Formats: sequence, structure tokens, C-alpha cells
Amino acid sequence: MTGLLETPYGTRDFLPAEAATKRAVEQRLIKLFAAFGYDEVVTPTMEYLETLTTSGGRVIEPHLFKMFDRNNHTLALRHEMTTPIARLVSARLNDAPLPLKLSYLSNVFRFRTNQPGRQCEFHQAGVELIGTSNAFADAEIVALAAQALSVAGLVDFRISLGHVDFAAGLMQNLPHDLQTQIKTAIERHDIVALNSLPIPDALKKIPALQGGRDLLTDAQALADNDSSRRALDDLSEIYRLLEVYGVADKITFDLGLIRDFEYYTGMVFEAYAPGVGYSLAGGGRYDNMLADFGAARSATGFALGIERILDARKFQHADSTASTKKIFVGYAVGREVCAIERAGELRAAGNVVELSLTPQTQAEAEKSRAEKFCTDLVYVA
Repeated sequence: MTGLLETPYGTRDFLPAEAATKRAVEQRLIKLFAAFGYDEVVTPTMEYLETLTTSGGRVIEPHLFKMFDRNNHTLALRHEMTTPIARLVSARLNDAPLPLKLSYLSNVFRFRTNQPGRQCEFHQAGVELIGTSNAFADAEIVALAAQALSVAGLVDFRISLGHVDFAAGLMQNLPHDLQTQIKTAIERHDIVALNSLPIPDALKKIPALQGGRDLLTDAQALADNDSSRRALDDLSEIYRLLEVYGVADKITFDLGLIRDFEYYTGMVFEAYAPGVGYSLAGGGRYDNMLADFGAARSATGFALGIERILDARKFQHADSTASTKKIFVGYAVGREVCAIERAGELRAAGNVVELSLTPQTQAEAEKSRAEKFCTDLVYVA
């Protein structure tokens, strides 16, 4: 039967060692988020289609996995977590004191071409900070993302930091159709298309505006409007705070990084690591989304791709998080009760214990220990 032993398109299995490493990384992330005051929330795997396509989300509809309930309502599997959390905040936490700090660990679904780093089912961990619109909040989000990548086991990574208002300010007086062409070219990093447009030279330079702290000073010469200047000032303040957090050495600036003009309203960022040709994390400020759910709030946050982090860990030869010491307990005929009791004592002391399911000689137990990759043998004679 075709497909009987295959996983569906765009999905994957996690074998025991992979699953153990994945779980260990996720636990480290949730512990870190909690240490910053972010409370975990869990939302349904499926939402009403109208929920997921609110806030200009119609462009994502062709990529959703859709279904119908018994009342003929159209449902869809969540494609990211920010929209469900915006729905949850508006419906269940509308009167909660601000700011709200929420975290999540979830699987999400998106139909797309199956290629490295892009699956139809994937896992995300992230946070949303709702109700504060200043640079201090944005700096906490970026710093938390950097620390999250570190606790996940990565040493070599960079975070590219940008701001959508820098480019938006430079094109604010241009015709709408031309602005759309510029945005598309910048988002796709299509320098040829950008240079072919009848636009000011400042806009054509945007893809090359990458570098360290000095870039913000150099870019002031191109900022001929209040919006672009405020964007640079905002990035300067965020960077000053990131220096205090001790993560500024991981930061580079990319004023051509705009992600999605229709979604983001301020600071944006993406994280990358050597050997992995796609971003490990991404986020930014999105102050307009919650208004579409009837509860206007400023917001900022990020999501990390768990599978992508696992890929980066392999490239960086990160220490296995699944190397917990494991004890194999074997026993002679008639010693089952004593073996069960001994295994219980060892587990109570914090050990990982596998108990043989049949009596064995000590030699057989030693062979089983080796086959099971256990580090120690306890034999009950």
C-alpha cells in the first residue's frame, strides 16, 4: 500500500534520541521564559477560519489546512501562534492588568513547498509582550530571544535588527502602486528589481544598509523625514539597552529587514546561525493586530523554530541534551519483586532506570545494558 510506512508530505518523525533532545531544549526555553515573567498559555490546535484570517490574514488562507465542523463552520489548523494569542487576550484576558507577558510551546501547520527548514508541520516556542509600546519592551524581547538561543545550546549566532519605519518614511510620498513594488523588491531582496524602479537613490541603498552600531549614524544622512529619523533613534535606544543585557555582541543592523509591512509596525528582527540557510527566529513590534479583535493593545514578541534550532545544534556540534545517565536493572529467576523495589529506589533517587521484563543471567543482563546504551548495570541476584 502506497504511503503505509511514510509520513504525510511536509511532516517528520522524531526518533527517541531526537525527541529527547527536542524536549530538553523546549524545557530549557520554557524555564527561561518563566524566569523573565512570561506565563505559558495553550490554545486550540484549530481555530475558526475567520479568526486566523483577521488582520489582513487573507494572504495566508491558501496555505492553511482547512476543514468543516458538524455545523458546517470552516475551521483551520493554526499557522502561527500570535493570532490565536491575540484572540485569547481579547476574549479572555481583556480586563487583565497590563503589561501581559505570555509564552507558548506549540506545533503549527502551514501548507508550503517542502524544502530544508520549511515543513508543513513544525514546532515553535515564543513570547508575546502586550500593552507596552516603548523601546524598553522591545529590548527585553530581543534580549530574551538571544538568551533563548544560548540556552538552547547555540554559541555562534547573529540577530539582525531592523525597523519598518525607516523604509516606510523614505517612500511615504510615492504613489501607492510604486510603494507596493518597492516593498515587494525589498522583502524578496531583489536588488535588480529595486534598481529598475524610478525611485530616489536612498531607497535603492536600503539592501546594503547592514552593519554594526555605526550604521545607525551613517544612515542619518539618508533619513530626510521624521518617520525614518524616529526609527533610527528607536534602534539606537534598543541597542543601548541590549548592551546592558550583555547581548549587543550578537546584534547587527539591517535596515533592509522589513519582514511584513502590513503586519509589523516598528522594530523587527531575525536570528541566523552558520550552516543553516534560514532564520532560526523572528519577531518584532505589531501594534495593530489586537485592534482587529476589538481590544487595541500595543504588542511585541518573537517565535523560535524548534526544528531549525535542532539543525543548528547539529552543525555546531552542541552537546547532547539527551545524555542522561541510565541504569539497567536485571534480575535472576524468582527475584522479580526485589528487582521492582530496587528499580523504584533508584528512580526515587533521581535516576533513569530501565527494568528488564524477564529474568536474566548476569551475562545476559550486561548484554542488554550495552544494547540499551545504559551506563550502569544493577543486577539483583
